Amino acid sequence: MWGFYLSEGVAREWTAQRYVTCVKRVLTLYLEIGMHSHPPRIGIIGSGAIGGFYGLMLARAGFDVHFLLRSEYQAVCERGLSLDSAVHGALHMRVQAYVSAADMPPCDWLLIGAKATSNEQLAPLIVQAAAPGAKVVLLQNGLGVEEQLRPALRSDMHLLGGLCFICVNRQAPGVIRHQALGAVNLGYHSGPATDCGVALVNEGAGLFQAAGIDSQAMPNLALARWQKLVWNVPYNGLSVLLGASTSPLMADSNSRELIQALMAEVVQGAAACGHVLPEGYAEHLFQVTERMPDYWPSMHHDHVHKRPLELGAIYAEPLARARAAGCSMPRIEMLYQALSFIDSSNRPA
Repeated sequence: MWGFYLSEGVAREWTAQRYVTCVKRVLTLYLEIGMHSHPPRIGIIGSGAIGGFYGLMLARAGFDVHFLLRSEYQAVCERGLSLDSAVHGALHMRVQAYVSAADMPPCDWLLIGAKATSNEQLAPLIVQAAAPGAKVVLLQNGLGVEEQLRPALRSDMHLLGGLCFICVNRQAPGVIRHQALGAVNLGYHSGPATDCGVALVNEGAGLFQAAGIDSQAMPNLALARWQKLVWNVPYNGLSVLLGASTSPLMADSNSRELIQALMAEVVQGAAACGHVLPEGYAEHLFQVTERMPDYWPSMHHDHVHKRPLELGAIYAEPLARARAAGCSMPRIEMLYQALSFIDSSNRPA
């Protein structure tokens, strides 16, 4: 008994000392990169529905936000960015927009709103726009996205994952429609001070919270990514395969049964890989979707506009990891194979 209490006390003291050390290191990092001389400068790379929404909310809160755009650059320069939000109301702002990363000021935080399918092309732009010690947040779906991007980043850069729970889409160039939800949860992946990841994640969550966005620190990024797959795997894929948005999918007994079976396979795959999801988590997401307004998932919009589907991160990587752990996910594999055929047939010649 004495040994237990002694070790518990030592553990508490060690944890407290480590937290103080982390805070000191973060403050030192701020001083080294000049953070004391200006508020955090935030860059948005991929200013579509996701990047545009969170970037606008941060800009509205008074943060120094810089948007890197491609095809929408001219429209945003002429008319600004507009948000039609069922939660926050209408918002229209003139923003700091750029067509080249070389023209952007060095950013302390970089939010990556583009799809994982473009990470290879985005990597040089991210590095170019990053201040020393920059924090890069991947607001992307699926598994393996951080591992894919990490080798292309400088060693001084921190990499975080961002899990967005939101119903949002792009209506027109520079025009975003926000239907429901909006939380973004953060987890630390890698960087020069991994023992200080908690402090950096809390700092990032604080930025979103200051902008009126619910944001939590996730102690286990891998677990959080599997949790997000519980929704993404069925609804994204079935929106393309069946040509149906969430309300019709939830109104039919056959598709409801299929959704729940796909969710159960994700939960089983996660457990096989060492990530046990909370009891009842899949049913919770199922019930949340029943209460949501009718929504077309992002994969449907990619399919309609003949853009590459995020099949690698949302389907192929989870299937490979589960298979390596001895777990079969036959319904997900069938969905992936069908989507692969649709995707390859849908690409412009």
